Amino acid sequence: MLTRPGWLLRVEAAGFLGAFVVLYAHLHYSWWLFGLLFLVPDAFMVGYLANVRVGAAVYNIGHTYFVPLALAGCSWWAGRPMMMAIATIWLSHIAFDRLLGYGLKYPTHFKDTHLQHLGG
Repeated sequence: MLTRPGWLLRVEAAGFLGAFVVLYAHLHYSWWLFGLLFLVPDAFMVGYLANVRVGAAVYNIGHTYFVPLALAGCSWWAGRPMMMAIATIWLSHIAFDRLLGYGLKYPTHFKDTHLQHLGG
């Protein structure tokens, strides 16, 4: 098991997803908001309308932990709890995607990710 990076990355993603959901619950944010916004980061696929290179870049911006972590930091600094709720939902989405094997995209094809080549 410890020599299978794909398995380890999915276990790690499950841990992150659990932590983000627990944090969201601990901060008493609205669950309807969570459900409403959970799939919004997939809107970053719009870049694929241009071409696969632009699509991969735009998708990866929306699916790296850095951007929502920066949003969470700004939220904490500015005292804006709604920004923190959005950041936590966004982080949960990324962790869920990684748990399912949807990773960051290469500019070769939509199905080429850092975790695997998606079948089909």
